[in-house]
Amino acid sequence: MLQPPDVKLLPLLPVLLILAGAISSTLLGFWVQRRTLTFINIGAVIASAVSLGWLWNRDLSAFGGSLRADHAALLLGFVILAGTLMTLLVTLDTAWRARVSFPEFDAMLMYAVTGCLLIAFSGDLIVMLIGLEIMSLSSYVLATLQGSRRAEESGLKYFLLGAAGSAVLIYGLAFVYGATGSLNYAAIAEKTSTLNPENTGILVGGALLMLCGFGFKVALAPFHQWTPDVYGGAPTSVSLFLSTVVKVAAFAGMLRVFSGALENAPGWHSVLAVLIAATLVIGNLAALRQTNFKRMLAYSAVAHTGFLGMALLGTPAAGGAALGYYLLVYTLMTAAALAIVAALQRSEDGFSITDMRGLYYRHPGYAVALAVCLASLAGLPPFAGFFGKYLVFQAAFQNGYAWISVLAALTSVAALVYYLRPAMLMFMPDRTPAREYSLGQRAPTTLAVALGVAGVTVLGLLPNLWYAFVAHPDIWAMLAGR
Repeated sequence: MLQPPDVKLLPLLPVLLILAGAISSTLLGFWVQRRTLTFINIGAVIASAVSLGWLWNRDLSAFGGSLRADHAALLLGFVILAGTLMTLLVTLDTAWRARVSFPEFDAMLMYAVTGCLLIAFSGDLIVMLIGLEIMSLSSYVLATLQGSRRAEESGLKYFLLGAAGSAVLIYGLAFVYGATGSLNYAAIAEKTSTLNPENTGILVGGALLMLCGFGFKVALAPFHQWTPDVYGGAPTSVSLFLSTVVKVAAFAGMLRVFSGALENAPGWHSVLAVLIAATLVIGNLAALRQTNFKRMLAYSAVAHTGFLGMALLGTPAAGGAALGYYLLVYTLMTAAALAIVAALQRSEDGFSITDMRGLYYRHPGYAVALAVCLASLAGLPPFAGFFGKYLVFQAAFQNGYAWISVLAALTSVAALVYYLRPAMLMFMPDRTPAREYSLGQRAPTTLAVALGVAGVTVLGLLPNLWYAFVAHPDIWAMLAGR
């Protein structure tokens, strides 16, 4: 007897609300101004965030477990929506200067967010792959939408390397399916502990190929080469989106796959540890040599990929909680810093670090806010970046990776140099003419900056406001489902 398909739309409500915003941007763009569409999309994001709270404690699933609105999905979805909201606020002020103020920009952005949420809500490898490709294809368009030579170059690099990363990931997915006979996270997790010896090699190969594919998406060394060129060449609002929302979604996929489905698979832990070590060293040392502030933040994003990746080396309970906390903090402080860059830069090239001298005397609010963000990125107390780094260090250390915790602590000391140098210059007097855009301090961007600064400050002083949600071990024990 045929079984009716398990079609339930309620678990998909947060995704459907974002998709409705994307479709409205596509259809209404012929008659409605782009700024109006942005406000509609902000409303869709807020409605989607409210629906996440409404779905809390329901543990719903659809399509036979392929889509799961569990606690992990809702928490990671909230971080994705927080980054999206800050991006949309910044684009209200800066899209016209970046020459991307047209409806297609909002449509592509919301389609990318739809893919990001699908990754977080995925219950099997196929849904994860669909979400990843929707996110990736939309991101390629966003990176090159400006039409300038720099944007076209960055978009082409992003597309070519991203396509290669997707191909490697799909090849690994096929290997995992061949070894386990299933694409469902829970079934894979069950079968990895009872594999025949002849299938173990296929599983290890598949896990390593998927690790390389995800490495492209999150910018793990040596798969990070596209990051500084894409972040530097794309409009700064797009760089903000790529470095926060897209990265959070990619880490959500890694958490589902490696801390859930492949938790007991051999081989990938030690390889990931080596990649994280290389990322920490390369990202921080490269950032030390940068003279352009926007490009420095690009290498800072690479370095923070290493810190975020350390959570995957911990147990699902400790590592999931650490990653859930740090992803929100990373999103807030990185988005606020890039929002200030987008507001004050004269061109999409960003500005030189030396041009930041005396910024406090011209834009005191933005200078103080940027100093707070840089201090949090450096991991200085009492800001939330300190507690985030502490959690990921602890997760890796307690699971036997003491050496990488020591290396991360040493590279954090080196990071102080490139974070505190621009922070110091901003408060030095400067008699030369201002080199930033004098009219960039506008209400929507200021609101986005205020959200970021308030978030990293409050979560640093009162970390349990968010950590109490993410620290419950039952949330991360069920990453693969039932």
